[in-house]
Formats: sequence, C-alpha cells, structure tokens
Amino acid sequence: MVSLAALWLPILLAAILVFLASSLIHMVLPYHRTDYGKVASEDTVMDALRPFGMAPGDYMVPCASSPAAAQAPDFVAKLKRGPVLIMTVFPSGPMAMGSSLAWWFVFCVVVGVFAGYLTSRALPAGAPYLEVFRFAGTIAFAGYALALWENTIWYKRAWTTTLKSSIDGLIYALLTGGAFGWLWPR
Repeated sequence: MVSLAALWLPILLAAILVFLASSLIHMVLPYHRTDYGKVASEDTVMDALRPFGMAPGDYMVPCASSPAAAQAPDFVAKLKRGPVLIMTVFPSGPMAMGSSLAWWFVFCVVVGVFAGYLTSRALPAGAPYLEVFRFAGTIAFAGYALALWENTIWYKRAWTTTLKSSIDGLIYALLTGGAFGWLWPR
C-alpha cells in the first residue's frame, strides 16, 4: 500500500495539468460557446427582473413550498402557464474570475486526492503504469464528469452541454491518470 503523502507530486501535477487544460478548452476551443442560449429581448427581461433585487443564488419559478403545495391547482396552473425555469443569479458587476479559478484549482486538487487515495488502496508501489493510469483515471472521470449528468436528468440541462462537459471530464481524467501513472512510487 502506498501512503497518500507519497502522492503529493502526482496530485499537484494532475491538478496543474487539468487546470491548464480546462483553461485552454474554455478560452481557445469554441465548443462551449453554445452552452447557454441568449434570451429574446434580453434587455427587457433584465429590466423586468431588476426591481426585485434578487440576491445572488439559485431560484426556481414557480417554486412550491412543499410536496403538497406542488399538487395544488393554482401551482399546477402556474406550471402550465409558464415559463418554468431554474436560474442562478450572479452578483451584479464585472465577472470576477479570480475566486472561481482558485476554487476550481482546489477542486482539481481534491479530485486528485481522491484518485490518489483510492488508487493507493488498490495498487502497490511499483504497479505498472497502465494499471495506475486506468485506476486513477477512472476515479478522476467519476469526479469530473459523472455528477454533471444529474443536472440534465433532474434540471433539464441540455444533453449536448452535459456531453461536452463529460468529454472535458474524460480529458481531465486522462491527464490525471497519466500524472499518477508516470509518478507512481516504484
């Protein structure tokens, strides 16, 4: 069994590689530019919502307060009348990426820690590169991609967006598996 402390370098390298790859994917490659559609009459919609002073957070419209309320005729009528939506409200002002990028890097480290921990419990020091690659990469894929499917299943996120993000997760998993396979203790 390999100690988690012995895996600090592959954990850190995997996080750096994933961070860089995700930056390239989202800033250079065009395939995520269609993840969100533009609302018709955007200015009118923004002007209509502004007076409500909505704090940053997640909202559902209409939103039932309980399972019983979701069955009430007036709530069902609201659903039929529409629109039905789930939205995330960001703070007003310029998009500040620094904090999000820092948290993304922390998340990459956390996925690396889980990949390292589970792989270290399954494989001994000196395990072949491909075994380490396969095991760590599979765990990383679960960390980066599988939970995204829940958003499509329950919250109607577009399948195309989820599939594109799952491809990203596969790339991140391959990089993670490669880092662990290369730097696995001998």
